[in-house]
Amino acid sequence: MAQFGSLSDRLTETFRNLRSKGRLSPSDVDGTVREIRRALLDADVALEVVKSFTAAVRERALSDEVNKALNPAQQVVQIVNEELVGILGGQQRRLEFAKRPPTVIMLAGLQGAGKTTLAGKLGKWLKKDGHTPMLVAADLQRPNAVQQLQVVGEQAGVHVFAPEPGNGVGDPVKVAKNAIKAAVDQQYDTVIVDTAGRLGVDAELMKQAANIRKAVDPDEVLFVIDAMIGQDAVATARAFQEGVDFTGVVLSKLDGDARGGAALSVASITGRPIMFASTGEGLDDFEPFHPDRMASRILDLGDILSLIEQAQQAFDEDEARKVAEKIASDSFTLNDFLEQMQQLRKAGSIKGMLGMLPGAKGMREALDNFDESEIVRTEAIIQSMTKQERELPKLLNGSRRLRIARGSGTTVTEVNALVNRFEQAAKMMKTVARGGVPQMPGMGPIPGMHGGKKKQQQGGAKKKKVGNPAKRAALASGAAAQPQQQAPQGSGFGFGGANAKNPKAPTEEEMQSLQKFLGR
Repeated sequence: MAQFGSLSDRLTETFRNLRSKGRLSPSDVDGTVREIRRALLDADVALEVVKSFTAAVRERALSDEVNKALNPAQQVVQIVNEELVGILGGQQRRLEFAKRPPTVIMLAGLQGAGKTTLAGKLGKWLKKDGHTPMLVAADLQRPNAVQQLQVVGEQAGVHVFAPEPGNGVGDPVKVAKNAIKAAVDQQYDTVIVDTAGRLGVDAELMKQAANIRKAVDPDEVLFVIDAMIGQDAVATARAFQEGVDFTGVVLSKLDGDARGGAALSVASITGRPIMFASTGEGLDDFEPFHPDRMASRILDLGDILSLIEQAQQAFDEDEARKVAEKIASDSFTLNDFLEQMQQLRKAGSIKGMLGMLPGAKGMREALDNFDESEIVRTEAIIQSMTKQERELPKLLNGSRRLRIARGSGTTVTEVNALVNRFEQAAKMMKTVARGGVPQMPGMGPIPGMHGGKKKQQQGGAKKKKVGNPAKRAALASGAAAQPQQQAPQGSGFGFGGANAKNPKAPTEEEMQSLQKFLGR
């Protein structure tokens, strides 16, 4: 969520200074409110919104609910969080569908706000939810707008109604009217009308948008606004509210690096809820807007609910159970590893998901440096292997690794690193699946846990190996002459003890080889 990065950092730093205080004085509250005001103004939040927000925070921060609190700093953070939720719209508002289909959704906004792409995103989102949407190309003025909507619709798997070629040809009001009839005849339950925009607010734009609204009588009018336009967001939103009277707001380009004050201003100024947010260029980078979750992200409190929802959409429960069984039975292969990575990519941007974790701002530098293309390179390496090599990585000798590196456009070093990481990960996952605690590379076993090496058998310290072969042979013959002590009935690997009742038990050399293989 790059849009609120600077604002989030400023607010987090302000609250960090409060945590060292056991009791807040009026001067402490005034200083905190002053820093919040500066942070909001720097983020391009509208002045009237800043004034009402800081006044409400100050009044509540000086009240008895904070003075009597055991932790005043946490109480102030809670107050700011609640007020942020308030200016972001309070509660989430869902789309209202018509009792008798089709439900008509009209998109309005300036040119360049992302209406056409958002029409495809909304159509794909509705299709996933079980609806049958149809996109309508009513933007007949912008060059190639009709062709763009057709491409987006094809990518989203949604039908596009485009009877006119556009590029200045055709009547958008007539197209919108005919689209409703076509939707009824072809049994589409949702119609999304993409309208024309302008570089700025003008009378012609508002007249055309008002005529389309009058002609199709939409159930929802969504005002699409670029979250990076700053203070102009307020004037633009008010103009569209007067000219078209929209029912909800959609924020686009929330993945940009601008200050993002539009998001904190529009809902409060217009009284219309923010219903959706576009968080990237992909058609899946689209989500319903939750004011409480967005406020938590801004204050670096995390957004675990959204993270869980994304994971549930991407990961199949039956597949996850099968993978768990494979890990436990030591049959987890590079094919399974590849499938898991591909499912992870379906969940969305990994950097974005990590940013939803509480305290993610402390990992800002690591997140900024995270290279998601590394996953693509990993997929290329695995896909350059044969089926047999994916099932049995031990077959990968030097010549095979060189062939894989050339086939995937990587180096042998990268192939070696991937195989090593896979083997370590598989070993750790197997340990966890069997109820143990994995030993991390470069670290000893965790004290008090059962995941480390087993204790030495009773009988004193471990005997050192004698370097002189003659002495070693003499010691071995002397030990054989001594009466045999009762051997343990089993070992940690499921083998029986070496005795007459178990002639097939592994020899000492075999046990040493096994220990060496397991890295003991």
